[in-house]
Amino acid sequence: MPKDLSNYRKSYEKQELLESNCPENPMELFQTWFRNADESDAVEETNAMTVATIGKDGFPKSRVVLLKKFTWEGFIFYTNYTSEKGKAIADNNNICLSFFWPVLEQQIIIKGKAEKLAENLSDGYFESRPDGSKLGAWASNQSNVVASRDELDATLKNFEKKFENNEIPRPKHWGGYLVKPISIEFWQGRPNRMHDRIRYSLQKDFSWKLERLAP
Repeated sequence: MPKDLSNYRKSYEKQELLESNCPENPMELFQTWFRNADESDAVEETNAMTVATIGKDGFPKSRVVLLKKFTWEGFIFYTNYTSEKGKAIADNNNICLSFFWPVLEQQIIIKGKAEKLAENLSDGYFESRPDGSKLGAWASNQSNVVASRDELDATLKNFEKKFENNEIPRPKHWGGYLVKPISIEFWQGRPNRMHDRIRYSLQKDFSWKLERLAP
């Protein structure tokens, strides 16, 4: 018999999020929250985030990827441009990013528009990757059906031989995206499900409007 999940509950009581503690620019608050999470021994892979896209079939799809950089302009991650994710972004670049750090009782939800990074920036990051990861970018026709694991491993070995003793260049089908946010919501767990939700919305003059949302 399946477990009864109806009584699974946790009381969130660690922190609070008040308007008086919120800076004008949400990227400042993101930086503070991210740094606190990264410095916590209890948080693993602070930069793991969920990326949600809308596919050509009309269905949303979410998957976890790794944030590799954030700037005042937005959030950067890397992937295969011909993957299901890449094709969805090419068709509709409105996407959503979310971070969840349960030990801190915090999550961040970001709506934004994804743009391809300049090729030289993707080249620079690709050069910093271990050779195994570089080869994986060549060997994996991401999101496509493969006959077996053996076929995948054989493809990897072929590329190992091809680039043996040579520099491994970035494949043109692989690179970065910059997600420019239009909305960033900070969620802090509170007792009795009366959570703090503060949303920043980008305005036409590029200022940010701050609003509290009901939990």
